[in-house]
Amino acid sequence: MPLETKHLLAIKNLSSQDINTILETADSLQEVSTRDIKKVPTLRGRTIVNLFLEPSTRTRTSFELAAKRLSADTVGISKSSSAVIKGESLKDTAKTLGAYNVDAVVIRHPAPGAAAYLADYMDASIINAGDGAHEHPTQALLDLFTANQHLGSLKGKKIAIIGDIYHSRVARSNILAFSKMGAKVLVVGPPGLIPKEVEKMGAQVSYDFDEVIPEVDIIYMLRIQLERQQQNLFLSVREYVKRYGLNSKRLARAKDCVVVMHPGPMNRGIEISAEVADMAKNLVTDQVSSGVAVRMAVLYLLVGGVSGLG
Repeated sequence: MPLETKHLLAIKNLSSQDINTILETADSLQEVSTRDIKKVPTLRGRTIVNLFLEPSTRTRTSFELAAKRLSADTVGISKSSSAVIKGESLKDTAKTLGAYNVDAVVIRHPAPGAAAYLADYMDASIINAGDGAHEHPTQALLDLFTANQHLGSLKGKKIAIIGDIYHSRVARSNILAFSKMGAKVLVVGPPGLIPKEVEKMGAQVSYDFDEVIPEVDIIYMLRIQLERQQQNLFLSVREYVKRYGLNSKRLARAKDCVVVMHPGPMNRGIEISAEVADMAKNLVTDQVSSGVAVRMAVLYLLVGGVSGLG
């Protein structure tokens, strides 16, 4: 079943059926990455542009692998290699890419709404790979996929998202995504790092990690974005680690079946201890693997192909 949208701009624009379609397609495509020849002809002849105007390792690599494993041609553009560094507007970048008749553009941009803006000026499918502090929809989708593989149905499950909610596009997308799948979402962190909007999005707020940890099924740790902090928004790093860092002692109070997730990169010794980072309960490596399958599914469903899933 095709998606109800031409673009993937935000989780809020996806129906529950769209999300299930993406996850089911990802499940079908996951085994491609285990083959000796990791490629199917599904998007042969299609061109995908990865327009990354903000630094990225995991997301950019994941999208590139996803496109190539579907046999698409890929073009990578970074800020340093684009005309943006010479002052070109996003509108003119869109017109230039449109003139090449590309099939999809994966964009990461520091400004909220950049992906939606690009979609207004291009016929190609636009995929948001992170726009400022707004959303990061494919991260949320791969998190759903990973959690579902380990816990089964997410309906009725509880997820606690811990840390710098204020600056996190991942948190915003995950609040919406897990809520759409029937999970109960808690956000936990210092008062200055939890925006008021999260309650309107369906999350419950707590400032006490120790209070909520025994009741949750998923502990989702966020990196503290020190580069974005403003004065008086944040505790000292030492105080933050004491109150909100995940260590083995704190984890011992959780359910036996609890899983730990993190979008990466991890700051060992700050939001997560080195010991917990290396535990089997930490699904960060599974999240990375899931990311390729989920992004293959998104590209397949949005761009379409000349043959079946292979």
